[in-house]
Amino acid sequence: MTSQFRLGGDLTINRLGFGAMRLSQAGPGGPARDAEQGRAVLRRAVELGVDHIDTAGFYRSQDGTVSANTLIREALSPYPGGLVIATKAGPVFGPGGPRPGTPAEVRAQVESDLESLGLDRLDLVYLRVGGTGPAPGESLAERFEVLARMRDEGLIRHLGVSNVDAAQLAEAVGIAPVAAVQNAFHLGLRAGTAVLDVCTRAGIAFVPFFPAGGGLDDPGLLKVADRHAATPRQVALAWLLAVSPVTVVIPGTGSLAHLEENVAARSITLTGDDLADLA
Repeated sequence: MTSQFRLGGDLTINRLGFGAMRLSQAGPGGPARDAEQGRAVLRRAVELGVDHIDTAGFYRSQDGTVSANTLIREALSPYPGGLVIATKAGPVFGPGGPRPGTPAEVRAQVESDLESLGLDRLDLVYLRVGGTGPAPGESLAERFEVLARMRDEGLIRHLGVSNVDAAQLAEAVGIAPVAAVQNAFHLGLRAGTAVLDVCTRAGIAFVPFFPAGGGLDDPGLLKVADRHAATPRQVALAWLLAVSPVTVVIPGTGSLAHLEENVAARSITLTGDDLADLA
C-alpha cells in the first residue's frame, strides 16, 4: 500500500491528512475551542508529516470568535512548500439551517477563503452539494461552472465535489476535471461504494468525511485493534487507507493527543485476515 497519492496528477500528498472542522469547536453547538490550542495542533500536524489540510470558511465557532481558516493562516503562514490546502463552498448557513448557495454566493465564498487563508490560489476547492445530508437529483452544474471559471482565472488549482452521488459526479466531470470527491464513508457507513468505485477506476481522490464516524464497537474491529495493539479509531482509519488506493483520509481533532493517535494509524498495515474480520 502506497502512503502517497498524486492529487489531480500533479500534487503529491500523504494519504493521511488533517480535517480542520473541529479546530473551532468540539461539535455542533459546542463552545468555542481555545485558539492557541488549535494553532498548536496545526503546527504539530505539519511536524508529523501532514501535508494536506481540509478546511472551509464555515468551520467556525457558533459565536464566531474562532475560525479554522484564521487559525491555519496564523499557525502556518508563510506556508511550507508542498502543503496542500483544500476548502469547500456551496452551502449558506442561516437561522433555518443550510441552503444551497447561488452561483454568486459560491464565488464570494471562495474569494473569502482566499482572503482569510492569505492565499492567491487555492489548491483544491470542493463544491458541497446538499446540506447536512446528500441531495440526490439536485443539479450542481451552475455552481460547479462558477468554480470551473475561477480555475480558468488561476484562483483555484483543482476542483472537487462533496456529498454527491454517481450521477452528480458524472455531471461535474462533464463540466471540468474533478480531482477529488469528499463523501461520508466509514466502517459503519459503506453505502457510498458506488462512488468510491468510480473514483478508483478514474484515479480521483476519494476523501471520506467523518472517517471514524461509526462502527467503532464492531466485534471484528475490536479483534483487529487488539491484534495490532491499536485503538479502534486507528484501525478504522487504516481500513479506509486499505480499501482503495485512491482514499485520502482527513481525521480531525482539536486535541494534540488525538492528533498523535490519528497520525500513528498510517503505520498500521492490515492483513488479509484483518480485512476479512472487518468485512
